[in-house]
Amino acid sequence: MLVIVSYDVNTEDPTGRRRLRHVAKICKDYGQRIQKSVFECNVDSTKLTVLKQRLLAEYDEDTDSLCFFNLGNKYQNKVSHYGSNSVVNLDEPVIF
Repeated sequence: MLVIVSYDVNTEDPTGRRRLRHVAKICKDYGQRIQKSVFECNVDSTKLTVLKQRLLAEYDEDTDSLCFFNLGNKYQNKVSHYGSNSVVNLDEPVIF
């Protein structure tokens, strides 16, 4: 299923900047960055549960926010991408 993960981490202090790096690293483990604080993750329900647990353990609920948008398995007609950032189709083979 395709899940869009969006986050906003307060970076006014060093611990916030550390959390921001950790949140981005966790998201990279499960998907690809499509904007600075937005990731596209193609995961099954087990991986989604683990992803949520890891992110919720990292963020500060008083100052940060996390959003998960579950587009399901039939997401191809629900997503359109325009602009300069190239996005890799995670369902097709990647050739280097």
